[in-house]
Amino acid sequence: MIRTILKANKWELMTYFVLTGLITVVGFYLLYGDVLLVTNRNRAWTFIGVVIAGTIVTGYIAALRLQRKIDLLDLNMLKVSKGNMAVRMPEADDASFGRVYQEFNVMMESIENKMRLLQRLGEQEVIEKEQASERAVIEERKRMARDLHDTVSQQLFAMHMSASSLPRLLEMNPEHGRNVLDQLIQMSHTAQRQMRGLIAQLRPVELEGRDLAAALDSWFPDYCRQNGLKGVKELELDGGVSDAIEHQLFLIIQEAVANVVKHAEAGLVSLAIRESEHQISMSISDDGHGFLQQTERPGSYGLSTMRERAEKLGGQVQIISKPGAGTTVRVLIPKFQNVSEGETE
Repeated sequence: MIRTILKANKWELMTYFVLTGLITVVGFYLLYGDVLLVTNRNRAWTFIGVVIAGTIVTGYIAALRLQRKIDLLDLNMLKVSKGNMAVRMPEADDASFGRVYQEFNVMMESIENKMRLLQRLGEQEVIEKEQASERAVIEERKRMARDLHDTVSQQLFAMHMSASSLPRLLEMNPEHGRNVLDQLIQMSHTAQRQMRGLIAQLRPVELEGRDLAAALDSWFPDYCRQNGLKGVKELELDGGVSDAIEHQLFLIIQEAVANVVKHAEAGLVSLAIRESEHQISMSISDDGHGFLQQTERPGSYGLSTMRERAEKLGGQVQIISKPGAGTTVRVLIPKFQNVSEGETE
């Protein structure tokens, strides 16, 4: 602990000041000590005390000023590591720190521009790929729904025709005819229910035409209710999120909640999305059995897919889980101000 304290910049600088004061006192004593001790001993000790106290106070003030500048730089670097690319250092009156702060701001300006371009390219790629993929999926689902409708309807029609011929069978063998009739009627009802369920499942979940909040208002409670979960949702969106980011967030939410149903054995799932000036943060938490993160299997909880979607937009995915304490999936995506069309990037 003491070694750690001594390594701190301010204590190191204070040590230098104190040593300088002691050297000054020793040198002064070697040169004029005999004279002062003979003529005025109290005045000599007062002088020594003033020099030592002055060096300590001066050293502490100088060290504190230096440490504050270093702490400010460390704090802003921590903000950058958390995904806030809009951090900038203020102007410093000290020449050396002013140059460091200026270089930090130039570096962050370059990183922010590159990240903005990366996000824009990622959004464009996401939109193009997802649109093409969704068109293909939608067409395939429509075709499958149409085929199922045709085949099951034809089967039902054949069952109906067979059932219509049963009156004659009932005349010939009433007991057997009634059994067959009951079976056909039950089969027809079952087939119709299955057909409606299959067609409903094949309908795609679409975000197009709605924003993220409206889509979640429709999808999230229905999905939780169908899978025996209690869903809690909290959204703080001001409409500043692009369509591509909303689309990726919606897909990440679907993946995360589906994994809760598959793996977590949870009874409660909570969803929270918050949009700030420079960042979009989202968390999906459950009260399931959780898992040991060091033993996490590749692909478990669908992390690879969620991470890929977040990284396309310059974001990151964090997992917080312990056995018996549930799991939290946290997604952080940087948000940039719109650049005017005439601005050169």
